[in-house]
Amino acid sequence: MATRNKVLTTGFFRDRALDFRTRVVLGAAVHGASEPGAVLATVGRVEAQHAWYREWCATADATERAAVAAREAGHLVSARGGFLRAATYWACALGGVDAFREKHTEAILLPTFRRHRACWDAFIDCSGGAHERVNVRYEDTTLPGYLLRPDDSGRPRPTLVVTNGSDGALSDLWSGAGVAAALERDWNAFVYDGPGQQSMLFERGIGFRPDWEAVLTPVLDALLSRTDVDADRLAGYGLSQAGFWLPRALAFEHRLRAAVIDPGVVDVSTPWMAQLGARLTAQLDGGDREAFERGLRLATRIPALGRTLKFRARPYRHDSWFDLFTTVRTYRLLAADGARVRTPLLITDPEGEEFWPGQSRRLAGLVREAELAGFTAAEGADRHCEPLGRLVVEQRVFDWLDDRLAR
Repeated sequence: MATRNKVLTTGFFRDRALDFRTRVVLGAAVHGASEPGAVLATVGRVEAQHAWYREWCATADATERAAVAAREAGHLVSARGGFLRAATYWACALGGVDAFREKHTEAILLPTFRRHRACWDAFIDCSGGAHERVNVRYEDTTLPGYLLRPDDSGRPRPTLVVTNGSDGALSDLWSGAGVAAALERDWNAFVYDGPGQQSMLFERGIGFRPDWEAVLTPVLDALLSRTDVDADRLAGYGLSQAGFWLPRALAFEHRLRAAVIDPGVVDVSTPWMAQLGARLTAQLDGGDREAFERGLRLATRIPALGRTLKFRARPYRHDSWFDLFTTVRTYRLLAADGARVRTPLLITDPEGEEFWPGQSRRLAGLVREAELAGFTAAEGADRHCEPLGRLVVEQRVFDWLDDRLAR
């Protein structure tokens, strides 16, 4: 038994980021967004961090070319599945660009993202009209959104509105945030890029904002103008960093009947602050900008830390380390915000949560009505966002949602 479980306990890679990405893409297979054999073959060729990008590009390119050939031959079911997997694999490649020096990263990031988004759009177009693009009016621009439906009948259905995390791709949400599971249960699902996410960042240079009610409200306005969305059966799903954004939005936006928070996030800055020692933390607390900048410049000479921080910093749109960390520390859910949340919440609480341990319980203590859903290593549904336990998560999530919406 110990030998059989060794890969799950020790990991696919020593590098924590590569190990987590492998778990995510392998878990996507439960709804056809990846192929286990292709995943294992690809990661088996990755011998160093830089090889991750190269090998996933090769797998993505081959999968995309096969999907194009299937589409040209009129095999739309095969094409649809191929484009979905190719979108997943291009997203995997995109997750590896932070292994390169900044100049090289800038050269490859946007072309790689565009290959990913082209495959996602091709997947949408091969749906026979079931899935639609829905642009959402947002300030002086629009948010790119997609309404995924079980079919093109146009009848009103309950709709799951999914808010992504800090750097995930839309294709990740197919298996990782209940989209495919919603369609299986005769629901719609809506996914979108908010400010700082994917196309909004890479194509338009628009960064994050903490007040997500300014994002969720126009999204719901757009959906509620449609006849194929049941206004009385709207639910939300907040994945990863959206475990902060969605509760924050629900303090002010009350039209969702229920919401799933996976996992709860009260203070986004926790993993950021964990990178700092006592001296840097004291300098930040004391407002000593010059000393803090000097200390971070020295710390980020460590290649892995420097690459990670620079990639994670991109959506916050700050050139100064001091301003960046100061801004990230404002991404907190205050007690007054939690008290305003009227929407019933189901908050996942996975064993071994890497980024925000203990914060699911903290969030549950801040809001009026919340239920904690614990997931364990014994059932293979542990770790951040339960990457290898999606069917276990979906069963509990949608049973809970069905009960709440039925009320």
